[in-house]
Amino acid sequence: MATKNPPFKIILGSSSKARREILAEMGYEFAIMTADIDEKGIRREKPEDLVMALAEAKADAIVQRLPVGGPLEEDASTTLLITADTVVVYRGVIREKPTSEKEAHEFIKGYSGSHAAVVGSIVVTNLATGKRCGGWDSAEVYFLEIPDEVIDSLIDEGITFNVAGGLMLEHPLTLPFVDAVVGSTDTVMGLSKALTEKLLLEAL
Repeated sequence: MATKNPPFKIILGSSSKARREILAEMGYEFAIMTADIDEKGIRREKPEDLVMALAEAKADAIVQRLPVGGPLEEDASTTLLITADTVVVYRGVIREKPTSEKEAHEFIKGYSGSHAAVVGSIVVTNLATGKRCGGWDSAEVYFLEIPDEVIDSLIDEGITFNVAGGLMLEHPLTLPFVDAVVGSTDTVMGLSKALTEKLLLEAL
């Protein structure tokens, strides 16, 4: 897709490779900053509330690190900061990134022949005005039976420890066992394109 030339700059507040790829697919150029927050220190009962609180905390942490003051040139363009968070909900339980091989195996084995929901939030902060817009989206993923050797290979690769619920839909080892996605695939991957576009417009 051709790069858009929007009248604003974008900072993606995430280290996620999938989010970078989705935003680039949307035609945007952007800088990357990461938020160093204690995610486990933020708890909410509902997955929607949790992902919103985490995306807002990430935005706050990045805003605090940005240089303050200095004269703004007349033609200085607006900068929009995008932060996001994703969790997996399996049988009513919120799952974040697995913390051990045992937990990763338990997570993925549970999806085998079953299904899980993915809840993802996006928060867009207009750094020029301070205006902040946010929202969340969800999708359901249905799986075929996942063989144990595939689960072991995924864990050995280490990639499962970087993603919510140990679930990386687009991974070549996982993809053949995805039966259906109800909702948008980019929501599962961590950044809903439709919601991102909507919030970028709102924040302006």
